[in-house]
Amino acid sequence: MYIIEVNLKFTPMPLSVQRKEESDAHAVYGQVLGAMETGSPKILELTCEHQADKKLAVVVSEIASTQVYEKSGSAMTGKRPGFAFAE
Repeated sequence: MYIIEVNLKFTPMPLSVQRKEESDAHAVYGQVLGAMETGSPKILELTCEHQADKKLAVVVSEIASTQVYEKSGSAMTGKRPGFAFAE
């Protein structure tokens, strides 16, 4: 399972949707990233494959960041979410 998180400005909790396939997750990530770059569409609607009735809509201008990572069962794999800083 792959999780795509969207972080909003001035909001401590991220919004997230899930995809079963890596390629689908990267497509959603690209969709969010493209909307951030262009500001279009004004509202981005995303759906979740894990919870079929889960939908979220965000105002694109309020998106601060996005990330995609893999989740396997209840334990995380070696891929950790977040950003790494090189020293």
